[in-house]
Amino acid sequence: MKSLIKIYVLPVAFLLALTTQVSAQTTKRTVAKTNTKKSVTIKRIPSNKVTYKTQKKKVVSVRNVPNKTVVNHKGQNYYYANNKYYTQSRGRYIVIAPKVGFRIKTLPANYKRVQFNNGFYFNVNGTFYTQTNNEYEVVDPEVGTIVYELPEDYEKVVINGETFYEYANILYEKVQYDGTRAYEVVGIIEMN
Repeated sequence: MKSLIKIYVLPVAFLLALTTQVSAQTTKRTVAKTNTKKSVTIKRIPSNKVTYKTQKKKVVSVRNVPNKTVVNHKGQNYYYANNKYYTQSRGRYIVIAPKVGFRIKTLPANYKRVQFNNGFYFNVNGTFYTQTNNEYEVVDPEVGTIVYELPEDYEKVVINGETFYEYANILYEKVQYDGTRAYEVVGIIEMN
């Protein structure tokens, strides 16, 4: 009887336990996503359809950026320091978000990994990167991507009477995700 248990029952029990463990690891978690207002379907929207709540954005500039690293992208110099990118204009430095296609070799230290479907992005102050070979490239995130915080200088915008949040031409809608306030990417503003 003991040999029968060793030969047949133990291997079957082992396989059953292994199968249960694997299926437990691959089971997708169901997330309750609630939104208190009706959702507006937006993917790409022309900039002339967007109304900014604050008509004039206050542009903050500084005279000097110490310990900056210069990164050239398509003939434009970006200056990286203090976890921000700057451009130079009239002898001053202005904070900007790098454009889609911009590549760097190393991510800034303050990045957050954001999962969407079967892939993931690296989010640094509202700029989304994907890894391409040995570099990180700025990309537009997919609609439905969730982040838990927006950069400090986001702006509120109105589209068809609905309020959204915009940063670097990416539109977000405030949602509840896993019982926490979050922001879902709902579209991209196309500049004319």
